Amino acid sequence: MAVKSTLLPFALLAASATLSADPAMKTTNPADSQGQGAACGAKSACGLPSKVVIDMSKAAVRHTDEEWQKLLTPEQYRVARLQGTEAPFRNAYWDNHEDGVYLSACSDTPLFDSRDKFESGTGWPSFTKPLEPAFVAVERDVSQWMIRDEVHCAVDGAHLGHVFDDGPPPTGMRYCINSASLRFMPRKQYEAWVEARAARAASK
Repeated sequence: MAVKSTLLPFALLAASATLSADPAMKTTNPADSQGQGAACGAKSACGLPSKVVIDMSKAAVRHTDEEWQKLLTPEQYRVARLQGTEAPFRNAYWDNHEDGVYLSACSDTPLFDSRDKFESGTGWPSFTKPLEPAFVAVERDVSQWMIRDEVHCAVDGAHLGHVFDDGPPPTGMRYCINSASLRFMPRKQYEAWVEARAARAASK
């Protein structure tokens, strides 16, 4: 079937350089996620206060290649920083059924919720939508004689995978993501992390 393509906690990273976001990247539209996101009230879709989401989405975590190689495993570096692709069915999260949230492997940025994960049969973790649209960026990828939409973390620039329009309802989208670019956090641990982050922001 022809498919039109639309495609370690790192406390040090979150506290490191905060530069302006890469203008070449575009973020997904919050309206595409049923009105969820930073624009909708005191808390965002990811549970963080909207102000925290806005501040994070405007900033960027950046390191030199040498620093990234020290912070990441060789596989994480190859996939997340060099736009690599891991092997299907032989990665950490393709068959993970735990309840929780997937953060970027390169920063403390929540990207996808297990509640939006589905079995795509591809051998990679697949999601119907990002948890927080402001944290996900998409740009055109014309490599390997294909036209696809490549997905990045908008905060740290990590290559995540690609997004396609052959997913299930309600969005019809399939975010096909590399496990090496993600870090899974169980639900209770994530909720505690959100509380701590919100309290830290409120105290400023």
